[in-house]
Amino acid sequence: MTFPGSTEGLPLLSILIFAPLAVAAVAALIRSERGLRWWTLAGTTAIALFSLQLWTGFTAGTAAFQFVEHATWIPGLKINYTVGIDGISLLLVLLTTLISPLCVLCSWSYIKTRVHEFMLCLLVMETAMIGVFCALDSILFFVFWEAMLIPMALLIGVWGGPRKIYASLKFFIYTMAGSIFLLVALIALRLHTGTFCIPDLMGQQYDPAFQCWVFAAFFISFAIKVPMFPFHTWLPAAHVEAPTAGSVILASVLLKMGTYGFLRFCLPIVPYATHVFAPYVLWLSVIGILYGSFAALAQSDLKKLVAYSSVGHMGFATLGIFALNTSGIEGATLVMINHGVTTGALFIAVGIIYERLHSRELAAAAGLGRFMPVFTFFLGAFCLSSLAFPGTNSFIGEFLVLSGGFSVSLLLVACAVPGVVASAAYNLRMLQRIAFGGTHNPEHHDLKDLNFREIVTLAPLLVFVFWIGLHPQPFVNVMHASVQHLLAQVGAFPR
Repeated sequence: MTFPGSTEGLPLLSILIFAPLAVAAVAALIRSERGLRWWTLAGTTAIALFSLQLWTGFTAGTAAFQFVEHATWIPGLKINYTVGIDGISLLLVLLTTLISPLCVLCSWSYIKTRVHEFMLCLLVMETAMIGVFCALDSILFFVFWEAMLIPMALLIGVWGGPRKIYASLKFFIYTMAGSIFLLVALIALRLHTGTFCIPDLMGQQYDPAFQCWVFAAFFISFAIKVPMFPFHTWLPAAHVEAPTAGSVILASVLLKMGTYGFLRFCLPIVPYATHVFAPYVLWLSVIGILYGSFAALAQSDLKKLVAYSSVGHMGFATLGIFALNTSGIEGATLVMINHGVTTGALFIAVGIIYERLHSRELAAAAGLGRFMPVFTFFLGAFCLSSLAFPGTNSFIGEFLVLSGGFSVSLLLVACAVPGVVASAAYNLRMLQRIAFGGTHNPEHHDLKDLNFREIVTLAPLLVFVFWIGLHPQPFVNVMHASVQHLLAQVGAFPR
């Protein structure tokens, strides 16, 4: 296929994809742990700044893939190295590059053993995550999809909590099982069309029965990654046992691979099956919203609380995607970005509490606000964002998703409303206990408020909470043409 967005200049995407590996190669030679931390931070920050060229050079108003690079990889199998981004993947690439240096910062004093191996895992993960959002060849996509599995399992299994081996194996088994279904679907499409090129797979005429089988395979794979109810059981264990950076990567980026898969594969490639199964996916999304929100309300462990909230929030993303209208899909994309910002920040905040108290119990953290006012300010902003308070980023995304849902089914949205109420309940309960809880924890008076490094870690995320919340139009504009094109491919039009 000839890509209208092909570029002949600097290979920006390839540089962005493989730069973390170059940073990792140098990091492996650094013997000083302090020097290693600074080098990794400098490398990931430089990559984040470099990625801004995608934002400044991206042409809004077109659905064509941009910054496209194409090279033959395995000619006998017609597998190519083809990368490019549209308005949807652009936002996810920038989210990934933003989160990576913050993961280094939040691990600065948290990780004390095998620091070299930890930083190498973070850098390999960054390459894999960026590659997933840029790949335009389905086998290349699968390679990057699988490449993140081992380093993430190691982050949990080596640097995790008391049940780290159990959580790591559960994550590995669930994800590997989903990958098998994904590979089967990709091979079936290759046998049917003779190509692995993702844009070429779109718009083909497939038999309805074939579409349904392919959709089912895609759905299982992506639903596990999201994770959707009832495939969610690996997530709380992985979050609770993972180190802070592992939880941030899981929440901010890895879960988005599932929803991105729905947008990149299910809707444009098997549109008939998407329409057939959309009502069932919508109701599973509502169940996920309710289950995640009420499960979070019942938790006393702060990490479990935020983990279950992820199930509820990602339910909004899948609800918007399968509403199959402009408001729904644009809202779902914003939910993906907003969840990455807000939930990532909440996991960092929980990590800050754990470093000081060596406990994640809400009762142990009660009354922290009296001694840590700066921390409480940040926590308050992120809790308000998590409950979708007007003026914060999450409000815009959930508002658009619910608007899109209304055009599909009033009953569907009405059933999701208790989940929104429960979200407000568990966030406000957590904030009230931590900020204004009793002073029956005498050891709190020795606690120190946020240091400069911790403020620098949280501040960029706070900026995006209010930037997207108060001025979301630049983010909507950059994805609008891609969303319209996607709806035209799936056979549904704005309504």
